[in-house]
Amino acid sequence: MNYGRWYSTKNQMPKPERLEFNSITEQHIRSFEDILSDKDGNLNKVVTNPDTLASLNEDWMRKYHGASKLALFPQSTQEVAAILSYCNQNKLAVVPQGGNTGLVGGSVPVYDEVILSLSKLNKIHHLDKTSGIVTCDSGVILEQLDSYVSPFGFIVPLDLGAKGSCHIGGNISTHAGGLRYLRYGSLKGNVLGLEVVTPTGEILDCMSSMRKDNTGYDLKQLFIGSEGTLGIITKINLLTPTRPKAFNVALLGVQKFEDVQKVFVKAKQQLGEILSAFEFFDRASLELDLEQLSIKITRDPLESPHPFYVLIETSGSNSEH
Repeated sequence: MNYGRWYSTKNQMPKPERLEFNSITEQHIRSFEDILSDKDGNLNKVVTNPDTLASLNEDWMRKYHGASKLALFPQSTQEVAAILSYCNQNKLAVVPQGGNTGLVGGSVPVYDEVILSLSKLNKIHHLDKTSGIVTCDSGVILEQLDSYVSPFGFIVPLDLGAKGSCHIGGNISTHAGGLRYLRYGSLKGNVLGLEVVTPTGEILDCMSSMRKDNTGYDLKQLFIGSEGTLGIITKINLLTPTRPKAFNVALLGVQKFEDVQKVFVKAKQQLGEILSAFEFFDRASLELDLEQLSIKITRDPLESPHPFYVLIETSGSNSEH
């Protein structure tokens, strides 16, 4: 069987060893159709069409390529549990997939694993308007979740360039940092509860909504950043802080990297709690972006070119701060 290509750099690298898993058969496909068929017999949650599978078998950069012959689209935690239980009993390898926006091939099959997509597990269940805790499925797109809580005065404590397509469950599984990390900290501090399906199909309920909970082991922390290796996240309790009413942004140019560090220290000292983002990029990165985006720069962002640039954002309740 041709298992396709797998690249980890510009040079072709050896694939990891394929373990003793079974390959998909027609009987397996029929079993998955029985698991995922609804009351009307709709089987659109079981995909074997090569054209549809093509985009699921490669990453966003088209750098990593798998050869899966089957993708499954469960719509409930119970369906995820049934799939994993069946795969465990039949020795079928599984790769969980969210928005497939990662750049390191983590959501792409290496060989012919079953692709388990969480894209149809996409409901927002509840927002506590007092505490700001939102309960949602793992397949909810990050930008949609932020848009949902925004009218109520809250903000998702994570922001990424891929927010229009990445899933909140994938963000948590990879422990994504994002642009708001400096202000709101890591997801380990903002995720209050998780529902997870283990590789054997057991549903683990860690859906606490308490910010301070010292009753025993904090099992949910095992799954934040585990990238689906210990279980598949299906539901989340996420703390969303109050949305700032005012934002200010400044772009600075400096001569060397040590100056970037000095500006960072000074920004923390002078801006304190209103400092919400601090990013830097060098001149070569700026010129490469402009070249790749086919943008003709009419003038430098600042009065003259600089080796390094610093982007600072502040946010708070008052624009004059």
